[in-house]
Amino acid sequence: MEPGQDLVAAGFAGLEGARQIALARRKELTQWFSDRFIMDMQQEQVPAIDSGSHDWKSLGAAEWEEAGEGGIYTALWNISGAYMLGFTVDLLRIPVKQSTIEVCEWYGLNPYRLFSRNCMVFAAEHGERLTEALAEQGITAGIIGRVNPGIGREIVYGQVRGFMERPREDELYRIAGPEDRKKEDMEHEREDSGGNGEEQPY
Repeated sequence: MEPGQDLVAAGFAGLEGARQIALARRKELTQWFSDRFIMDMQQEQVPAIDSGSHDWKSLGAAEWEEAGEGGIYTALWNISGAYMLGFTVDLLRIPVKQSTIEVCEWYGLNPYRLFSRNCMVFAAEHGERLTEALAEQGITAGIIGRVNPGIGREIVYGQVRGFMERPREDELYRIAGPEDRKKEDMEHEREDSGGNGEEQPY
């Protein structure tokens, strides 16, 4: 991973966390959402994406990180920290299902800090080629930012710019306790690597 490379997100941020919320809080959710909406969330199927599911290098990836506990934010933190590099990421470019956004808005959750199985972050010299290759595999993906020199982890949302906070407890814990999901689904280890100095609440 090197400065100047594109950052690509594959899969959907927070989708698995939203699905588990729909399973754990179905009765509660029916007060605000239709049965069909909730059922569709519970039965959401996406292509399996993890470190061993494809030959990512052959598709054009230079480095990659699975998004699991802590969501896509933790994946971005980890992949940049492993190389002591920074990045600029546009939140509006991160793939997120509308159903995930609606459930997160209702509960006051951040979808980018929500459990995200079958979601990955890649660094690539040619991000557009990688997204095309992923699309051929049936995987939704898009360029979300760029790797920068230094260690600043910059987040852009419209006209607002700030720095990413350190990873914290997954948003799913605020809604569904450990008894509501399998522990192995939340396992995601990587060495933590420092901060950015002054941090903003993203």
